[in-house]
Amino acid sequence: MADQTWPGEQLIVAAQRGHVESIAALVSGSHPHVRRFARTLCASPEDAEDAAQEALIILYRKIGTLRASGALASWMFRIVRNECLRRARLMPRRHEPVPETVVRSVEDEVMERLEADRVAAVIAALPVDQRRVLIMRDVQGHSGRMVADALGLSVAAMKSRLHRARRAVHQALENTPGQAREGPRD
Repeated sequence: MADQTWPGEQLIVAAQRGHVESIAALVSGSHPHVRRFARTLCASPEDAEDAAQEALIILYRKIGTLRASGALASWMFRIVRNECLRRARLMPRRHEPVPETVVRSVEDEVMERLEADRVAAVIAALPVDQRRVLIMRDVQGHSGRMVADALGLSVAAMKSRLHRARRAVHQALENTPGQAREGPRD
């Protein structure tokens, strides 16, 4: 059975000081643990292998930056975790299906434009105070407080005007059938 412990402190200290054989032994001794981390953290076996290799390369290159020899396991775990997260962020881009392009017919575009013109005409017919509130709140998306302040109203007065404007638009659109909603004529 394989040894389940991390490389010893003497080997880590020698590797931190740049001893080439110690670095090689440290990388080799850490490999099973790093691989196990990667298998539990990464989304696919392929990503786990790649993350483990990347972590071992970082270990080889940067062992001298490890501050405490007892922190090797947690350091390697963070490296593997970060590499798995990086790969997971890239994954959706690799497997995304190409979206189908929906082509709208000219008739649909004309009907939508006619309906938009009809709504615009109804809004234009509103009293000025209601029209301003409706446009600022529903079209421009300003907050209720901002609309009230801009128009010198209390929030309650702004809400009241907005309610009346919305109700008037709704009633006008229901009572006057537009070209877009008309059926065939006899």
